[in-house]
Amino acid sequence: MNSQLMELSFSGLGSLLSFYFRERIQDVLPLLPAHHDHFLLRWLRGEHLDFRKHMNADTITTEWQPPEVIEKYLSGGMCGYDREGSPIWWDVIGPVDPKGLFLSASKQDFIKSKIRDCEILQKECELQSERLGRHVEAITMIYDCDGLGLKHLWKPAIETYGENPESPKLFPVAYNLIKHFLSEITRNKIIILGANWQEVLLNYIDPEQLPAAYGGKLTDPDGDPRCRNKIHYAGPVPASYFVRESVKVDYEQCLTVSRGSSQQLEYEILFPGCVLRWQFSSDGADIGFGVFMKGKMGQRQNASQMQEVVPSQRYNTHLVPEDGSLTCSEPGIYVLRFDNTYSIFQSKRISFTVEVLLPGQSQSLKKMIGMESGAKVKQDIRSFYF
Repeated sequence: MNSQLMELSFSGLGSLLSFYFRERIQDVLPLLPAHHDHFLLRWLRGEHLDFRKHMNADTITTEWQPPEVIEKYLSGGMCGYDREGSPIWWDVIGPVDPKGLFLSASKQDFIKSKIRDCEILQKECELQSERLGRHVEAITMIYDCDGLGLKHLWKPAIETYGENPESPKLFPVAYNLIKHFLSEITRNKIIILGANWQEVLLNYIDPEQLPAAYGGKLTDPDGDPRCRNKIHYAGPVPASYFVRESVKVDYEQCLTVSRGSSQQLEYEILFPGCVLRWQFSSDGADIGFGVFMKGKMGQRQNASQMQEVVPSQRYNTHLVPEDGSLTCSEPGIYVLRFDNTYSIFQSKRISFTVEVLLPGQSQSLKKMIGMESGAKVKQDIRSFYF
């Protein structure tokens, strides 16, 4: 939201609502942290007061410290201001190790960490308002998707917030996953940038406020063009931080693979570039798993009669659940095969979730999985992805 539209939103009806609301709360008005119309209208909009109280949002920046692994290995940071004076938050996605982070800290820690970031940005907006002599409530968020890979499509990480490094091809898949958690108002504020991303950023951000690595002139005092003093760049999480062997996953389907047999799941892929994503665990013992291609839907074939795409091997998924992805280079019938032919005595119960993700489509084609919606955003945020 630009500053002119923001000012309009607080005139007319907004001022009238604020006037009547102010009259109704005269007894508690002196206790509030601010008395101006912008603050009162935010209160009228709700601002998720129960959630803020539950998460101790008012004191989270002073009384809560993120775990060391989050501070060291979660990328991002606040750096610079856009042309309207709003603070800029950078999320550098490529280097992040989602699985390593989730094996090392609790989901609650990640949620609290993001709330803490929001509170820091809120306080910076208040400071900017004092510096500029006008209300600053918007935030510009920039997501650097360079290096985005299949590892970032890991389901537990997606629900809280590979080897294929071709980010431009994979980004539509990742965005299709994320956007289901965003309200329509938030989606309309997102700008996805292409090859001219530097030019577009400079339309919104003065070169003196944009890191040199992104086409501006801003550097750290030591000349670092990436401004690492303000924007943290992470990397793989060392196993020494792991506090669990796996993250609990709610699977959508179950099947039993009898002793000495196998089970096959078929998926018809219509477009090249689709992504098959799977997660599964087994009860009691290991299970073999591989991905194959065949020519006709519904026609059962032995593994030796099909084209092997992901080599079949045995996984100790009774100890650690397995998850993986495959970018389908060509259309066809893909078969996920659970193999128990080597087991003479024991049947295996498999719990699993499988998705087919369509790049460039308005939605992902969901197979055997449900996704929740309803994510909420604290402030007016303009987001750039490139």
